Amino acid sequence: MITKMLISGVALALAAGLASAQDRPPYGPAVTLDQAKKIAAGAIEESRKQNWRMAVAIVDNHGFLKYFESMDDTQTASIGIAVDKAKTAAMYRRPSKAFEDLVNKGNVRLMGLPGAMPIEGGVPIMVGGRVIGAIGVSGMTSEQDGLAAAAGLKVLQ
Repeated sequence: MITKMLISGVALALAAGLASAQDRPPYGPAVTLDQAKKIAAGAIEESRKQNWRMAVAIVDNHGFLKYFESMDDTQTASIGIAVDKAKTAAMYRRPSKAFEDLVNKGNVRLMGLPGAMPIEGGVPIMVGGRVIGAIGVSGMTSEQDGLAAAAGLKVLQ
């Protein structure tokens, strides 16, 4: 009886996990190089206005690097972090801040997900309700990284 209940519980948990994964927006065609350059330019422009030094990564819809820029005197660690934030947003089809919020609420198990960077600054690039890529920004506070990423995405509106 206990085994049957345990199996039922595991099946329900798996079904719930799959249902939530299916709620993610679908993938679309990959971000183009021209789109990637424009998005990065928007993030860099905002960073210059704010006097921030940032690394900006744009990945395609599956997390492969499409375009990258690093402003002068950006800390070295920000380069890899920007790429990881972008990969997180593309592969999991949600902002990296969603992971940060859950970790801050105590769900540290998420830190063990492969390729998940639980720090704000990675945002999916959406066109027509589909994920075509993602932007990742790093160099300042995570909140400032998120603001620069959002500024980059405004060029698509």
